[in-house]
Amino acid sequence: MKVKHVKLFLVSVSLFFGALFLASCTPSQAQASKPGALLWGENCVRCHNAPSPSAFSDSQWEVVGKHMRIRASLTADEVDKIVEFLKMAN
Repeated sequence: MKVKHVKLFLVSVSLFFGALFLASCTPSQAQASKPGALLWGENCVRCHNAPSPSAFSDSQWEVVGKHMRIRASLTADEVDKIVEFLKMAN
């Protein structure tokens, strides 16, 4: 009887962490539908003061976007939206 409970517990824990992992790997619908301006405001100020869109040229924003994708754990779609916003506001 005890072994059966342990197996059930292990299966439950595995399913929980598997679901948690999958949920963390895919952006939510709400996150995916956010515009670049909102993503910029929410993400860039987490670690530093967000620079003005006019602080860098369009090509410099491309480089910043690539760098910050890694540093801020952003998706490619999020970076594209943020960089596009910054270029339009530049």
